[in-house]
Amino acid sequence: MKNNEIKRVFLCVLDSVGAGELPDAAEFGDAGSHTLKSVFETGKLCIPNLQKLGIGNIDGLGFLGKNATPLASFGKMSELSMGKDTTTGHWEISGVICERALPTFPEGFPQEFLDRFSEAVGRGVLCNKPYSGTQVIADYGKEHLDTGKLIVYTSADSVFQVAAHEALVSREELYKICETAREMLTGELAVGRVIARPFAGEYPNFYRTEGRHDYSLEPTGRTLLDALSEAGLDVISVGKISDIFAGRGVTRAIAAKNNDDSARGVDLAFESDFRGLCFANFVDFDMVYGHRNDAVGYAEAINRFDAWLGGFLPKLREDDLLIITADHGCDPGTPSTDHSREYVPLLICGAGNEPRDLGVITGFSYVAHRVADIFGVKL
Repeated sequence: MKNNEIKRVFLCVLDSVGAGELPDAAEFGDAGSHTLKSVFETGKLCIPNLQKLGIGNIDGLGFLGKNATPLASFGKMSELSMGKDTTTGHWEISGVICERALPTFPEGFPQEFLDRFSEAVGRGVLCNKPYSGTQVIADYGKEHLDTGKLIVYTSADSVFQVAAHEALVSREELYKICETAREMLTGELAVGRVIARPFAGEYPNFYRTEGRHDYSLEPTGRTLLDALSEAGLDVISVGKISDIFAGRGVTRAIAAKNNDDSARGVDLAFESDFRGLCFANFVDFDMVYGHRNDAVGYAEAINRFDAWLGGFLPKLREDDLLIITADHGCDPGTPSTDHSREYVPLLICGAGNEPRDLGVITGFSYVAHRVADIFGVKL
């Protein structure tokens, strides 16, 4: 089948499922990182469907088990953008390369900015340090409830995160607070994402709820989503894709708070008669397991994705193409709880695709150009 006969592309990003350290990993503090290897070494990984596609045939992933007759084209991609975060990874997948790293704040945000932010939202600020999202509510949750101050924190990534207890600050108020922060964080403070992090529970048993919401910068260049939607094609986002692109280029957004939701979202899109791209993010690998160094949970999450994939693959129509990749690493086997600078796997199967070894590809934007070519649009 030729490209012009492909009607639908399903692009699934397995958030943080990295395929081994990039040559410059040491410059990012990630020498030796290998997310998939750490997950494999738990002994819990069972991924027959990904193996059928050829994930073990990818250079450096032979430990996953090679397939003599893989169903997909297979390879791995290196990142050109100067970063290892969700925003730059997804933007590059869509064709936009960030030559300058988005700003990070390892010492916290400037006090002058926090003073202006507090005045604008009517609440004080606690913490203002890089922190684990679960640990920060354990350490500051009680003081937050006692004082009404917001828990503001960051990470190794370009993020401004605001945590608040739902009994004290409603989700609606928290979202407005984050919208205000997004408007204020410009210039040298223009972080990739502002993230609302609502939580609940009683001290000391606080827990994060599924009310998370991301407020991203608009992409700094023309994306695949822009090109497709401007050409009158459908762009269906699943999960946090719409947030990552600030809604730009998205024609329909399907909400998803976890991997199961994302799988259902892709199934829902599959049942619709669209022409264009379904772009889905599977967030749990990163959010729930990678950042918590839970390698066993990570393995079991990949197993659940693989089981869903086993039901999805036979449904693909003769005019459907499936692309599976990732946006960065988050090795649960290292002391760090942050993202890691890694290659990402690439599997492509379905209409118009003859299984072959794609080798090592320079730039995640290979995906954008491949899809743009399919639909005859220019980036």
